[in-house]
Amino acid sequence: MTSTLEPTTTAALPPLKLGALAVDPAVVLAPMAGITNPAFRTLCREFGAGLYVCEMITTRALVERNEKTLQMVRATADEKDAFSVQLYGVDPATVGRAVAMLVDEGVAGTRPAHIDLNFGCPVPKVTRKGGGSALPWRRVLLRDIVRAAVRAARDVPVTIKTRIGIDADHVTYLDAGRIAQDEGAAAITLHGRTADQLYSGTADWSSIARLVEAVDIPVLGNGDIWEADDALRMVAETGCAGVVIGRGCLGRPWLFGDLAAAFAGTPRRALPTMAEVAAVMHRHATLLSEEQGELHGCTDFRKHVAWYLKGFSVGSDVRRALAMVSGLDELAELLARIPDQPYPAVVLGAPRGRTSPPRPVALPEGWLADRDDPRPPAGAELLVGGG
Repeated sequence: MTSTLEPTTTAALPPLKLGALAVDPAVVLAPMAGITNPAFRTLCREFGAGLYVCEMITTRALVERNEKTLQMVRATADEKDAFSVQLYGVDPATVGRAVAMLVDEGVAGTRPAHIDLNFGCPVPKVTRKGGGSALPWRRVLLRDIVRAAVRAARDVPVTIKTRIGIDADHVTYLDAGRIAQDEGAAAITLHGRTADQLYSGTADWSSIARLVEAVDIPVLGNGDIWEADDALRMVAETGCAGVVIGRGCLGRPWLFGDLAAAFAGTPRRALPTMAEVAAVMHRHATLLSEEQGELHGCTDFRKHVAWYLKGFSVGSDVRRALAMVSGLDELAELLARIPDQPYPAVVLGAPRGRTSPPRPVALPEGWLADRDDPRPPAGAELLVGGG
């Protein structure tokens, strides 16, 4: 791919140590539902090293051996030694059983090298039941879940991901960090937004810096990393030990190559032409087709088209056809109709993926009344079963 060279004096960032697992560069792909499947993880890994986490797995569905979930918990050929799983759970006993299954049985043929616990999801159907980013408010329950996971994981490092809190009046991240540290978690990731912000506004990186000062375990920063230089700036401003990349890589898997270069202290940054982007798009669809079959793979790929083409000059007829593509040859023919052109500089540093206005967080009735209530929220996993 074409690239641009600009002077830089940034020093290399050391590898991230999670127990016996070394993540070099200290870059982690955030789990994204419907996105971070084996095909996308493979594609991103082809551009740069790091830790690539699978889609979020529901502990209840895993324990019940839901077939869809068991399919999701499988490693690609090139991640056998660094397979990473994120779990969602609200009941300590269920979380402990799910972790034990992964570690002791090697579900789907692979023993994970890393397990992350999701306490950051802001989706209303999850918080309404007390899960995701609502759960850290119940600090005793949070402690019990982390403790159960760490004990069941034995030598496999366990990390947690969270947000600043429910809202500005119900901040939880410092307590969550201390609990994670005390219970033996290997690291904590902080998304610099509260749950009520969803994905609106600007991430507050200063909270990441405060968490770095408050705990001794590594802190990973997440939120508004659109370019590799954003990651460098986050590390410089917060002292975080690494970064977690979510929306910034949508339609831009080469971002992981940029991040590897940035954390190695080199200035290389990819600016692919339209023809080069088209090649990546076809590779992505091919990987999905190998995984799901051509029709399902190309159908799944449709959601990525707008992200890849963001800022490029593409005829409306081609865009409409790509949104309905159902085969690899058809995809290749449509992509060939797009004139080659330089990468659109206007989209550099611009937000990608979902956005939403802030809104009050849906919570179970009485959820805020007692922070030390250890009882799991009733029915919190029912809405997110099957993966």
